[in-house]
Amino acid sequence: MASTVHDSPGTRPGYGQLLRTRGAWTFLLPGFLARQPFAMLTIGILLLVSDTTGSYGTAGTVSATAGVAMALFAPQAGKLADRFGQAAVLIPGVVVHAAAITLLTALALSHAPLWALLAAAVPAGASTPQIGPMVRARWANKLEGSPLMATAAAFESVTDEFTFVIGPVLATALCTNVHPAAGLAAEAALTLLGGLLFASQRGTQPQPHRPAAGAAGDGKRVSALSVPGVRVLAVVMLGIGTVFGGMQVSMTAFTEAAGKPDMNGLMYGAFAAGNMIAGIVCGVVAWKSSPQRRLLLAYPLLVLATTPLWAAHAMLLLGAVGLVVGLCIAPSLITGYTLVERLVPAGARTEAFTWLTGAVGLGQAAGATVGGQLIDGHGASAGFLVPLGGTAAALLVLLALRRALTPAPSSVVAARGVGHREPVAVD
Repeated sequence: MASTVHDSPGTRPGYGQLLRTRGAWTFLLPGFLARQPFAMLTIGILLLVSDTTGSYGTAGTVSATAGVAMALFAPQAGKLADRFGQAAVLIPGVVVHAAAITLLTALALSHAPLWALLAAAVPAGASTPQIGPMVRARWANKLEGSPLMATAAAFESVTDEFTFVIGPVLATALCTNVHPAAGLAAEAALTLLGGLLFASQRGTQPQPHRPAAGAAGDGKRVSALSVPGVRVLAVVMLGIGTVFGGMQVSMTAFTEAAGKPDMNGLMYGAFAAGNMIAGIVCGVVAWKSSPQRRLLLAYPLLVLATTPLWAAHAMLLLGAVGLVVGLCIAPSLITGYTLVERLVPAGARTEAFTWLTGAVGLGQAAGATVGGQLIDGHGASAGFLVPLGGTAAALLVLLALRRALTPAPSSVVAARGVGHREPVAVD
């Protein structure tokens, strides 16, 4: 994530210095394992259910149900983690998630009716651990007051992008080369192992942040959604989510129709790699333009990049276009998170980040559902209209309500990580 701090050239701390922070690796490594579900869950469900039912529309619906549940419950998980501590939320959460995934897998393999699959998908999505915001909160706890916080914010965004490279490729490879259920089995195992290891590192987690009894404003905590800019950014992230969901289901169907299902991981990997590369670049650049301006420039480029997807009928051409789409996602995604840090009061930022994360998941679910229906009715290429439609609609909202993204002068603060942060003045 690009820093909102206007450092002079050559003074910004680098990734190497950040990663030498004492104790950082104790939560980074298990955190990386435990954050894979967000990238593996929907595509794992999609691949399993499409194999057992023969319908991309049905698979997209089940996948979407898990995505919607994840989107709706993510902000609540963030609130609970702030109030009661990360371990108190994570430990029961990852156990429930693994059990729900096991149930969903068993139902799919036994060709259970759609209503049973949907019922199992709800707890599977709702219990997905919110590791990304929790890791950011640990950085804030570790580096409070340090200039390394800006670098940590960038590093976390790059890690999120990298997750979208590793997760879908791993899930696809396991489902196509081992067993249709292998992707979800790996997702559940990584969630359980990584989540428990992450929760065990109690020395780096922030202390629970409960309102003091009788304190001013007690019981009147400001919701992140009361900030107009957050609502606009949620729509922006919803559009980005449709790209992820639409690309997943459409590439799966495209490679299947071409008789090369094993190429799906490579094709989606090219798209995700472009996303990660652009994220790395965005993270190391010391931006001089405002994040509002960057978003208004980056998002139209994303819409433009998605335009030729539906017409790319050759495998190599589709991979190249997918790479370009990936390159165009990260600037919008990272800039959106940067704007949250400028628009939202410190006490509501954890919730704001989880709302945006949830919006991406919701868009991903919607993209998979609509894309699956289009594919069933009109062929594999029709699904690629979803990323175009989703981002174009979000762009209209962004342009119409762009003034909501301009923070009041007193609210322009530097990023201090997710959760329990205090504003610091910037130039």
